[in-house]
Amino acid sequence: MSERARARGADQLGTLGSGNQFLELQRVARILDPESAQAFGLRDGQVTVLIHSGSRGLGHQVCTDYVRLMDAVQSRYGITLPDRQLACAPLSSEEGRRYLAAMACAANFAWGNRAVLAHRVRESVARILGPRVAQGTRQVYDVAHNVAKLEHHHGRAVCVHRKGATRAFPPGSTEIPSGYGNVGQPVFIPGSMGTSSFVLAGRQGAMERSFGTTCHGAGRRMSRTGARREITGAELRRRLEAQGIVVRCPSNRGLAEEAPFAYKDVERVVAVVERAGLAGRVAQLVPLGVVKG
Repeated sequence: MSERARARGADQLGTLGSGNQFLELQRVARILDPESAQAFGLRDGQVTVLIHSGSRGLGHQVCTDYVRLMDAVQSRYGITLPDRQLACAPLSSEEGRRYLAAMACAANFAWGNRAVLAHRVRESVARILGPRVAQGTRQVYDVAHNVAKLEHHHGRAVCVHRKGATRAFPPGSTEIPSGYGNVGQPVFIPGSMGTSSFVLAGRQGAMERSFGTTCHGAGRRMSRTGARREITGAELRRRLEAQGIVVRCPSNRGLAEEAPFAYKDVERVVAVVERAGLAGRVAQLVPLGVVKG
């Protein structure tokens, strides 16, 4: 990693990023797959916390550094791309090896960041509800949504780089915790701060169709600028609070950019994922409170 990447991450451990990064207090509204829900430790009416944050400025700088580096050398390897953001180099090259090492550092930082955030959640639970409740707060799963991993698919060793996507390995996979082996890997598909989110479990279709991968969220249907044209942050806050959703965000501008209508209908997205055989619905979660970075 560059010194610039280290400097950008130095004071960001335990923080939420900007944009669509969030920490959301939720309630389990529906159990859709009782067997998988029991394995995951989810039950009807339970309060959960969903955390979406990653490697912050450190990871962003790693990406910036290596897009620049690979863009400069890709012609050496006979690579022509339609978009500079797809910049790449062979894994066997010096640039490829350096990128994998830097990306691993960024992934470790992201896991450490989420661990600190989870610890602070438990501290808050202990302060409000008592130490016994805090001690019973357990993690369902922690998964990266932008990382490259060496895996075996279709009889070959490949490097799968999931960007805005997560693994969705099926029951029986040796790549997931043994406690989830009979039901499949937990998959999280957040909607928006005004709509449902879903917990799913990986299915065999993902291994056949998408290298064991599914989407990481509903996805935007409107740009951030477009969302700001439609609503102000103050008005959106009032609407969410009218639904019983408490919002904490330092920027009304940033809040407007994340308006629920700026995202696709998460229930339709999840239905597509399920019909494609990538993952199956386990539980539906509805928001109670959201903190935006």
